Amino acid sequence: MYLENITGPEDVKKLSLEQLQSLAGEMREALFHRLTHTGGHFGPNFGVVEMTIAMHYVFESPKDKFVFDVSHQTYPHKMLTGRAYGYLDENRFHEISGYSEPSESDHDIFTIGHTSTSVSLATGLAKGRDAAGKTGNVIAVIGDGSLSGGEALEGLDYAGEMNSNLIIVVNDNEQSIAEIHGGLYKNLTELRESNGTASNNLFRAMGLDYVYVEEGNDIEKLIAAFEQVKDIDHPVVLHIHTQKGKGYELAETNREDWHWCMPFDRETGKPTMTFEGEDYGSLSGELILDKMAKDKSVVFVTAAVPGSVGFPKENRDKAGEQYIDVGIAEEQAVAMCSGIAKNGGKPIFGTNATFIQRTYDQYSHDVCINQSPVTTILNYTSVWGLNDVTHLGIYTISMLSNIPNLIYMAPTNKEEYLVMLDWSIEQQEHPVIISMPGNGVIGAKYPVAASYDDVHTYQMCEQGEEVAVLALGDFFQMGQEAVSEIEKKIGKKVTLINPRYASGLDEKMLESLKKDHRVVVTLEDGILDGGFGQRVASYYGASDMKVLNFGLKNDFYDRYDAAKLLEENHLTKDLIAEDVCAILQK
Repeated sequence: MYLENITGPEDVKKLSLEQLQSLAGEMREALFHRLTHTGGHFGPNFGVVEMTIAMHYVFESPKDKFVFDVSHQTYPHKMLTGRAYGYLDENRFHEISGYSEPSESDHDIFTIGHTSTSVSLATGLAKGRDAAGKTGNVIAVIGDGSLSGGEALEGLDYAGEMNSNLIIVVNDNEQSIAEIHGGLYKNLTELRESNGTASNNLFRAMGLDYVYVEEGNDIEKLIAAFEQVKDIDHPVVLHIHTQKGKGYELAETNREDWHWCMPFDRETGKPTMTFEGEDYGSLSGELILDKMAKDKSVVFVTAAVPGSVGFPKENRDKAGEQYIDVGIAEEQAVAMCSGIAKNGGKPIFGTNATFIQRTYDQYSHDVCINQSPVTTILNYTSVWGLNDVTHLGIYTISMLSNIPNLIYMAPTNKEEYLVMLDWSIEQQEHPVIISMPGNGVIGAKYPVAASYDDVHTYQMCEQGEEVAVLALGDFFQMGQEAVSEIEKKIGKKVTLINPRYASGLDEKMLESLKKDHRVVVTLEDGILDGGFGQRVASYYGASDMKVLNFGLKNDFYDRYDAAKLLEENHLTKDLIAEDVCAILQK
């Protein structure tokens, strides 16, 4: 084997062309070895094996600096920079992040997990190099899907007026996560069909030099192309046409399904881990499609992640023109939804919580100041959601719930979620964000409201005394368990409240608790700083009420174990009960 002897890029340079081609085969086998066990980004990595080999053969990382957009195509890069053990040795899989990670290697310049950033970062690296009087190439790698993001276009626009070395590798595999959307892809098609000679050229229009390589999975031709642009004294786009999922027929023909995968059986392609029962994505899709069939003004908008919010291919086909994918352009999605709402439509924006932080200004300025009744569904807002440091959704409550006019709803169960979603789509008064619960689809134990017109009113589920537990969203079931444990310890019935909203206070109910309660406990699935609990604590600040806030410490967590993290933050029924009793005994 060649791969097991690669300790760094210098070893790649020693290989012949024939040996490099064998190395490519070994790297794909290593990808299979890891991904069949752990899952991860499949298609992007299989498609860039040859590109990565050629880059390390020609350039001199880390002096020459590589920036991988999204970094979900960095597995081959990691293999060639001393981290092949993370793909060959099952016992060391956990040592390697699925994303670019500087703590692992000097060959990774940034921690990156969001899209459309590489060109902007690379322009900064180039400016920093020039300002410091350094030398070396700066290479940004960006996929065609990522070009639809606003930051990518801003980066390209700025790069067009630079006068020093910058190499932008556009990896064009004719696919985003799902299908590509946007007018710029018409030009990429022109460029591919003309072998790069079309007079209509997006990149040249932005002032950039341009080179095209049709055979983007041919190591020899890629080496020649990289040697052509190495040490160039001005910005250039190297546009290469690759095959997403190359080397695995199922991934080549089903590119959306194989963008990311669960652990799977290589022979059949079927997941080896399956999840039974309902999920909130499917429930959302069913409800929205039903409303679309009855009301043509209902429109669902996503930004390249339709599958995670209930719109796989079959649902997109059913929705027709009532479904909109703006590409990787969340800012466009939110502002567009405001416009749809203002002109008679009923827009629903669905995405993953980790991407919503890029739209803060659009929610504040375009939606909430204008009081546009936009419904937003957020997936993975929970501690039980995505756990890579670049993909955390636990900051969502503190980030968004404090925007004026915005109603942030936190359902506790299936029935409540569906009624909240239906209500939000139909009401015309408020911008609304709804968090999908992260603790599975659970049925309602207590009555569910038929309407939420009376916003920021809480639900009294169990009336008790001495201690009141306000358990928000998918921490409600934890609150139920904590109430039971507290009751055992103090011998009294404890009050249990479902706040339903993270964005406001039910002052009438909070005031009533002063009569026969000494301690109020808040639970929330997010960081404490600026969150729901602190809002409640502030209300009681001038009173004798003791308030205990339970949530997560404000930090960046990476590849954590959710159970351990909850325990570290006293988010278990036993630790909550212990803390409450300690207060009562003072």
